[in-house]
Amino acid sequence: MRILLAEDEKALSKAIIKIFEKNNYSADAAYDGEEALMYLESGCYDAAVLDIMMPKMDGIAVLKKLRATGNQIPVLMLTAKSDIEDRVLGLDSGANDYLPKPFDTRELLARIRSITRIKTEADTKLTIGNITLDRATFELSSPAGSFRLANKEYQIMEYFMQNPHRVISTDMLMEKIWGWDNEAEINVVWVYISYLRKKLTALGADISIKSSRNAGYFLEDGNDK
Repeated sequence: MRILLAEDEKALSKAIIKIFEKNNYSADAAYDGEEALMYLESGCYDAAVLDIMMPKMDGIAVLKKLRATGNQIPVLMLTAKSDIEDRVLGLDSGANDYLPKPFDTRELLARIRSITRIKTEADTKLTIGNITLDRATFELSSPAGSFRLANKEYQIMEYFMQNPHRVISTDMLMEKIWGWDNEAEINVVWVYISYLRKKLTALGADISIKSSRNAGYFLEDGNDK
């Protein structure tokens, strides 16, 4: 899952990004409203955390523009303002939830889980064939055993399991997992897919990550053969 954080306090932004990454979310930072809107219009995010007080365009204005275009991405408003009027304004403008500063890390993560609707055990587990990915523990498992996936491995596997049979291009994986303005080399995608293939083999998986020549990769299960 990829999250955009729009927060102009850079020290706080860096701390929150580290929290997200430690909990196996991919995250990008924007430091003003115009930049946040540009990122969100790319469509490669699963949730957004928007500070209300930002330069160039405030969080409420960003949210209103998103909703006006039909973009229904889950949004958590994050702000130092705690007056009831501000909360009402944010929620009435289309926010899914509201979290005033200062906040506890556990509450931030709980609210992210809530707005992205990963609440129950059934919601947290993705299963295809004999392979299960647990989005609460980041474990990839089969009856033969389990592996706790590293951040990027987890993000890629989750994306494939959310989109079974769909051919996903290398460029799309780079944009979704590493971010469109990243500095990673494109062959890093192949490296991480190689890691996942080895883990699937070790688990005796009846699913596999296949390549489609000049198109990308897709998740194949036994029913495809």
